[in-house]
Amino acid sequence: MLSREDVLHWYPHGIRGFEGTPGSVIPRYVGNAKYEWRIGETTDDTERTVAVARAIITDRNVSHVSVGREMLRCTKCVHPGVKSLWEFHQAADPTRIAKNHDGCGAAIRVAPVGIFYTSHRLDELLSGAREASVSTHGGSRAIAAAAATTAAVSAAIDEASPRQVLEVAEYAAAESERRWPGPAAPAFANAVRTVHENLGRLPALRPAEVAALCFPNQTMTIVPLALGLGTVMQSAREAILLAANIGGDSDSVASIAGAILGAMYPMTVNHDWYTVVEAINDHDLVAIANELAQLRH
Repeated sequence: MLSREDVLHWYPHGIRGFEGTPGSVIPRYVGNAKYEWRIGETTDDTERTVAVARAIITDRNVSHVSVGREMLRCTKCVHPGVKSLWEFHQAADPTRIAKNHDGCGAAIRVAPVGIFYTSHRLDELLSGAREASVSTHGGSRAIAAAAATTAAVSAAIDEASPRQVLEVAEYAAAESERRWPGPAAPAFANAVRTVHENLGRLPALRPAEVAALCFPNQTMTIVPLALGLGTVMQSAREAILLAANIGGDSDSVASIAGAILGAMYPMTVNHDWYTVVEAINDHDLVAIANELAQLRH
């Protein structure tokens, strides 16, 4: 959640990977009252993505009850400052359905739904995205963001072209807002298209220019930017670095763009980074992914 200027303050040469000794506390978080994040530690984005994956693997479907059950085991970012998560954990009810919250906290965790369903099963992708969202995010735009992300990941796995991935994401967002409307007029698909077009006009994707064009600080910029990067770039590694250097909600942008690009260009996933992540977090992500991939239909 750093500004672009703060990114440069803490990292004058830019972020080039893990800046420091993996496992040590990130310098700016030393003594932080909420949490001392460590270098190489995954955020709540990964924790809750794994929760959705485990729910699907256990129940062989996508249900908000099973997702809620697994999400109650998550501990990161559970504090009053993140209302959607705080309210869910305070209720401690896996059957709970949120009636509000339009943040991007649903979109960051729905990649497993896109792995579970192939891209031609659009109705199930949309319903699955909503089921994976509503424990914490019941707002129309939050669900549309999740639907767009789910569809994009699924299409990328099915070897769709970047243009096709974008079109599927736009369609999923528009259809989601039609099925589950909110008080505001549908706008998410148009935001995705606009950001993609604006990124395409830049002569090069540099952090300063992208930050000025679309700084990721709310759902209508975070997820469209992630989908834009995921359909303009050709490297998961480079998209993750770009997201980190832009600032804002960088882990959300990186997780969504990285999921799409990792599916399209798997050789661009940085193996050394993954080794660090497993050493620090012990997620066993490959085993989880393999179990989930076997259920794809």
